[in-house]
Amino acid sequence: MKDCGTILNRKEMTRTLDRLASEIVERRGEDEDLALVGVQRRGADLAERLQALLGEKLDRRVPLGKLDINLYRDDWTTLDIQPTINCTEIPFDIEGKSIVLIDDVLFSGRTTRAALEAILDYGRPRRVELLVLIDRGHRELPIQADYVGKRVDTGGREHVNVLVDERDGEDRVCLTGK
Repeated sequence: MKDCGTILNRKEMTRTLDRLASEIVERRGEDEDLALVGVQRRGADLAERLQALLGEKLDRRVPLGKLDINLYRDDWTTLDIQPTINCTEIPFDIEGKSIVLIDDVLFSGRTTRAALEAILDYGRPRRVELLVLIDRGHRELPIQADYVGKRVDTGGREHVNVLVDERDGEDRVCLTGK
């Protein structure tokens, strides 16, 4: 990837995910209704990793869902291309659950807004907390993460790329100029 400043390398990313899993255990470890929902695509990949880490730390399996928010986006009319529709898989009842919603990057807050709307179509959870690997600021909506891997000050023309082994063949977070 050309002109890419590394924010997190593989080792730092692994350590950050382990810390985030420990924070979830600290806050919600006793909650038997704890469940994870990853925003497609890379948020879902990170959610799978967190599920494995939580399984080790809690000695139990935490339910995992994957959520596609593309039909809930508020920018369909302004996109040059149509977004790719992924699948939503939530193999558990959302009603009364303590959901940790997982995404790779928090920017404007619009993806999170869409994800919350989508989750409510599946039921009414007791609570929803937000976990992001990177919080880059520049919010357009009053949304903040409960769990943050790393806060990064970015310019409006910069872009944060989260690369994961599952999709990209490497684990790395980098900042590019636009």
